[in-house]
Amino acid sequence: MAYFDAASSAPLHPIARQALLASFDEGWADPARLYREGRRARVLLDAAREAAAEAVGCRPDELTFTSSGTRAVHTGIAGALAGRRRIGRHLIVSAVEHSSVLHSAELLEAAGGSVTQVAVDRTGLVDPAAYADALRADTALACLQSANHEVGTEQPVGAVAEVCREAGVPLLVDAAQSLGWGPVDGGWSLLTASAHKWGGPSGVGLLVVRKGARFAAQGPVDERESGRAPGFENIPAIVAAAASLRAVRAEAAEEAARLRELTDRIRARVPRLVSDVEVVGHPVRRLPGVVTFSCLYVDGEALLHELDREGFSVSSGSSCTSSTLTPSHVLRAMGVLSEGNVRVSLPSGTAEEDVERFLAVLPGAVTAVREKLGAPVASDVAREEDVLVVDSLGKRCPIPVIELAKVIGDVPVGGLVRVLSDDEAARLDIPAWCEMRDQEYVGEEPADRGTAYVIRRVS
Repeated sequence: MAYFDAASSAPLHPIARQALLASFDEGWADPARLYREGRRARVLLDAAREAAAEAVGCRPDELTFTSSGTRAVHTGIAGALAGRRRIGRHLIVSAVEHSSVLHSAELLEAAGGSVTQVAVDRTGLVDPAAYADALRADTALACLQSANHEVGTEQPVGAVAEVCREAGVPLLVDAAQSLGWGPVDGGWSLLTASAHKWGGPSGVGLLVVRKGARFAAQGPVDERESGRAPGFENIPAIVAAAASLRAVRAEAAEEAARLRELTDRIRARVPRLVSDVEVVGHPVRRLPGVVTFSCLYVDGEALLHELDREGFSVSSGSSCTSSTLTPSHVLRAMGVLSEGNVRVSLPSGTAEEDVERFLAVLPGAVTAVREKLGAPVASDVAREEDVLVVDSLGKRCPIPVIELAKVIGDVPVGGLVRVLSDDEAARLDIPAWCEMRDQEYVGEEPADRGTAYVIRRVS
């Protein structure tokens, strides 16, 4: 079985396993106690903090261990907003942030604050000038991920941090996907990360608050972790997290070059092996091991099952999966095709033979899914005056796009097709299909049920 979903959770690094097991014997006591066992635990905790701080590029007393990366984000945003509450309650985030950031933004809005979402281009990249335009006198905090978890696009953190610094606004960076590859450059004020993303154990997050950044911990606090992460520290897991971070950093340069060659191979060959594919994400500014593509006329859930049967574990941002009824917010924000979406994220040590086998298996898997979907029945197509109407109400992606593709040739050049759909994915996938097929997307029209999407045949 080839595990190609490292962006969700990387396999436990061998060093993490060794450190975890070794720490069980020495790190079980309360590090706040002065007796021998407590002192031993404190030594382990302090050493782990120093190692993690060195990897991040911060002072040890600026780094807090939390129970997860999500907890680090929630704590960081809440504390930074509270620390600057006299300035205002305005938060800036990018449209492609991790859900933990967006959930914090929703909570702020529900409490009467305001949020500005900065748009991205079709590669998932933000424009630093857009952050500058979003800044206001009452802006308390800005957030930007270092790299996107779904498409791998690396963001211009340094440039955005400089824009925020000039305005006196702190920047929180979600570095969960990139920290294992290297430190985050730029004058950021807060940083979060998650150990299981780089091969550490789950249940360990990092929250860094630079000296000088205003921060007021929210909720009940105690004397542990500077009052920012109450509760007994999981010292064995923390030690394993720090040890694995140091280990992956030592391997990062060589492994990044190797994985980048493998993902470049996938990016180049998938469009040649499979028809009607859009490779998404920035072609250059991206994480070494992540490549994402979407396939027209493919049910995302069915494709994942086909690949699983062939021995490949991949993930998807498509709406056609059992876990969601709407496309990934990242793909929506980018305005790219979402149906039949596949994210391949290679863990360190991925064998070249596994990538070659994936490329050999993929065309057959896509073909099998497309064949199972079939063609629209005649009753689905009607004419209203000079417009061909396709009734796809009640049908989930990718059926509306398939039915559009089946009938576009039945109208003359310049003629219109009106697709009726109540599937949210159609709002993204039909315009994306038009761009891939050089047809004109006219726009949406009201309908008795769902939405009518109007397409003009150009070629």
